[in-house]
Amino acid sequence: MSRKRTSIEYLKGVGPERARLLNEELKISTFEQLLQFFPNRYIDRTKFYRTDELPKNNSEIQLKGRITSINTIQQKRGKRLVAEFSDETGFVNLVWFRGHQWIKDSIIINKTYVVFGRLNWFKGRASIPHPEMELESTFKNKIKRSFYPIYPSTEKLVNKGISQKVIQNLMEHLIEKGGPLFSETLPLYILDKYKLISKNEALKEVHFPVSQNSLSKAQSRLKFEELFYIQIQLILKNFQRKSKIKGYVFPLIGQTFKSFFDLHLPFELTTAQKRVVKEIRRDLGSGRQMNRLLQGDVGSGKTIVALLSILIAIDNGFQSCLVAPTEILAQQHFESIQYLLKKSVGVSIELLTGSVNLKKRKIIHEKLKNGELHILIGTHAVFEDNVKFKNLGLAIIDEQHRFGVAQRSSLWVKNKIPPHILVMTATPIPRTLAMSLYGDLDISIIDRLPPGRKPIKTLHRFDNKRLSVFAFLKEQIKKGRQVYIVYPLIKESEKLDYKDLMDGYESITRSFPLPNYQISIVHGKMKSEDKSYEMERFKKGKTQIMVATTVIEVGVNIPNASVMIVESAERFGLSQLHQLRGRVGRGNEQSFCILMSSSKISTNGIKRLETMVKTNDGFKIAEADLELRGPGNLMGTQQSGILKLKIADLVKDQELLKVARDEAKSLLIKDPELKNNENQIIKRTLSSNYFESNFWNFIS
Repeated sequence: MSRKRTSIEYLKGVGPERARLLNEELKISTFEQLLQFFPNRYIDRTKFYRTDELPKNNSEIQLKGRITSINTIQQKRGKRLVAEFSDETGFVNLVWFRGHQWIKDSIIINKTYVVFGRLNWFKGRASIPHPEMELESTFKNKIKRSFYPIYPSTEKLVNKGISQKVIQNLMEHLIEKGGPLFSETLPLYILDKYKLISKNEALKEVHFPVSQNSLSKAQSRLKFEELFYIQIQLILKNFQRKSKIKGYVFPLIGQTFKSFFDLHLPFELTTAQKRVVKEIRRDLGSGRQMNRLLQGDVGSGKTIVALLSILIAIDNGFQSCLVAPTEILAQQHFESIQYLLKKSVGVSIELLTGSVNLKKRKIIHEKLKNGELHILIGTHAVFEDNVKFKNLGLAIIDEQHRFGVAQRSSLWVKNKIPPHILVMTATPIPRTLAMSLYGDLDISIIDRLPPGRKPIKTLHRFDNKRLSVFAFLKEQIKKGRQVYIVYPLIKESEKLDYKDLMDGYESITRSFPLPNYQISIVHGKMKSEDKSYEMERFKKGKTQIMVATTVIEVGVNIPNASVMIVESAERFGLSQLHQLRGRVGRGNEQSFCILMSSSKISTNGIKRLETMVKTNDGFKIAEADLELRGPGNLMGTQQSGILKLKIADLVKDQELLKVARDEAKSLLIKDPELKNNENQIIKRTLSSNYFESNFWNFIS
């Protein structure tokens, strides 16, 4: 097993310089990392294209024919070598920018060659830059297999001579001459149950498959293993937290909760809300720390669930805090909960944000320390060292992906026993992603909107229909409704043809002139007090139109606003469009979301807008977003290392993920400490730090 850690430098054909390049460009420094550097596709070397049937894209192809001429052509910078390569149906140019003399001397005119490379199209003519080529007789003697792997690469590697052929040769040396590098990592009973091939066979076949069938078996085996060990880690973490981390016990459902629920609850809870409240009550009474994710679409009623949880904490003598990512959202939560509790006697609530002055802060700090304050609602300011609770029992974090791990964990160190944690998100997360990103949390879903809500009508309009859209807005304003108009940018971008907020604002003021129309403007670069002033005007109905950037994406609840216009809608992701749409549809009137776009729109852009028009279901939208953008982009994690799986794909391998999770869960229920003999192989694999992606270090 130790040979896995051997430096790549000592593999035949590498050496110090290539080892340095492979590490810099592909993060490959050991035998193990090279072996787990999987191909992203395969070329069938038994297939030859004819020159009259070349694909009209830059794909990799293989040709058989003769070189009829070769010439050196001078350019502004240096020169290029061009050979005319022809078969019985036509010709294509082979081009080299380096190594001219050696290539020229080695080519035999009118001999049959096999040529492999990437097509390049320019003004309707095809060429292949720096092709791999060999005489047909040599090719026939050398060809060992039908499928050849194609690995991810970089321009720098290619320029330094580390071609696909070089990587293939390195892999061949490692696999065929290095002997078995890996012990088995899955127990025999799992291999038998799912008819999986052995680890070493899978590694050989995934790099150099004998057939399509053997490749499929190898990929299934390696994908299952990767997903299985991710789920084992997540579920173990959940089990260990529940068994080792004690939580405050909230046994009472007392008078504060009962009087609010029986006398002051403004509406009957939906079935989904009742189910979630029961799940939370069970956690709070269990003696273990609650760590629950509450998912609910925009407007599904998460705030009332959070409040009922807070009231249970108060009845049991504990304080609670609710932390939101922006001042606007924190203010919104504060006002909503304060309004709901206006008839509840003896419940103290305060708001703590960056805008709160020093004098007020000191009062809040004092009330928190002596236990006089029951509920603290705030932003990042709650995480500051001088914010000390007497007995924090419940911490609710809204849109938690906007906070860092260190910030969230700072709530733990404020207590001897960590508080119960309820994480809320209005961004629906596809089930497969939730299983992988939040697999160590218990998940509750509010999947029903409150009764009486009319579905928002969503329309897509091109820019050339702007006048008719403005006419519609005037009709809505005449009926007493209010309108949001959202832009992607604040300042004009030279690179991107976005609608600019300030230009848009001027255009709208011309179309909706004073004194008949009042317009507010809000964007991220304004001072907090200016933003609050404009939001307040809009909230009180003093302005009919709110021109804004995406600062209004979360946290603005204005029931009278019934129209949302999204400018340059093709530039937004699906989940962001869904969040924006959720700002309307909160009153009893029919609401509308109009997605404006230019006529120049990509295929993906059209799919996104069509999805929005078709459905209001946040979970369906999240699934579509996952398919269109991939997990990394969806969660904003491209730079963090999350979800960079080696071979599995969370979009394509959803069924396999479910199977792997079920197997991991079933195994750990029977043998939570992996003591059984048959599971020692899993224990060894986990303790060997074999999986280097450290996926689980990023988990919530």
